[in-house]
Amino acid sequence: MSDRSTARGLQVSNLRLKAEFVAFYIAVPLLIAVLFPPDWMFPALFFFTAVGIALLHRTPGFSWAELRYGWRNWRWAEVTGFSLAMAAICSALVMATRPDAAFYLLLNRPEFLAVIWLGYPLLSALPQELLFRTLFYRRYHAILPDGAALPLLNAGLFAFAHLMYWSWIVTAMTFAGGLLFSWAYRKRGSFFYAVLLHAIAGNIIFAAGLGVFFYSGNVQRPF
Repeated sequence: MSDRSTARGLQVSNLRLKAEFVAFYIAVPLLIAVLFPPDWMFPALFFFTAVGIALLHRTPGFSWAELRYGWRNWRWAEVTGFSLAMAAICSALVMATRPDAAFYLLLNRPEFLAVIWLGYPLLSALPQELLFRTLFYRRYHAILPDGAALPLLNAGLFAFAHLMYWSWIVTAMTFAGGLLFSWAYRKRGSFFYAVLLHAIAGNIIFAAGLGVFFYSGNVQRPF
């Protein structure tokens, strides 16, 4: 195969990846946020997740075994510091915005909170990290920007995927979380660490009472 043919093939492949990238990370979240009724959101997200996992499975060179690479590349001091900082931020935020919801599940429905704490890491944190860290960086690396723009793009799209909640609190928290989870995945080289931090963040959010902003039943679109 000539160099020209190879270059043309790469160009076509990159165009397909770009179209797929835009559809998956921009068009679908926008459609869910704007057009889908609240009770359709989670079924749509489950379908969205299934498609993403299928795309990851078909990514050239990817092996599921690589998810365990660097799984111990983290420190208890970091996890403890993050947990304490997250608890303080969430407590202050819920008291400033929704004091009526502060620690509601922790104080009134601890059994339900326990179910959330058990389910969130596996049903939410893990699949989200598959889609927004592993799939994002492994499948689309050829069309992504270099340098500081890369984690910013990742965090921005992670926040955009939560547009369906139409909440500045959700947007701010998911953008900050996206930066942190991206750092854990790329700089520490640990998918497990990204999932762990994501799970801790989510469980603290629900314990503090900020889960009211992440509940589709409370969604109020601005139009």
